[in-house]
Amino acid sequence: MKSPVLKACIALAALCALTGVTLAAPPEPWELKPDMGYAYGKDGKTLAYKMGTKNADMLLKGAKKVPKGTLFFVGQNGQLYIRTGPYLEGDGNFSFGADE
Repeated sequence: MKSPVLKACIALAALCALTGVTLAAPPEPWELKPDMGYAYGKDGKTLAYKMGTKNADMLLKGAKKVPKGTLFFVGQNGQLYIRTGPYLEGDGNFSFGADE
């Protein structure tokens, strides 16, 4: 005979499967590497370039630092956007997460 705890776990798993409830995974950090350049091309594709010291001063001349607390996302139209306003709730959850 199965224990009541095991029966409850099986029932909970079945309920989650039927209702589509999933546990949210924590956000994963980007793995941006030194000496690499990352581009969002004119055709909307993302690219990665191996960088060196050639023309480094020219590259930095027009560059701006990305402010901390910046969110990057692709809209429904496929366009890349950034948001520098708040995107986390007081409890640290993502404000624009999946509907429950």
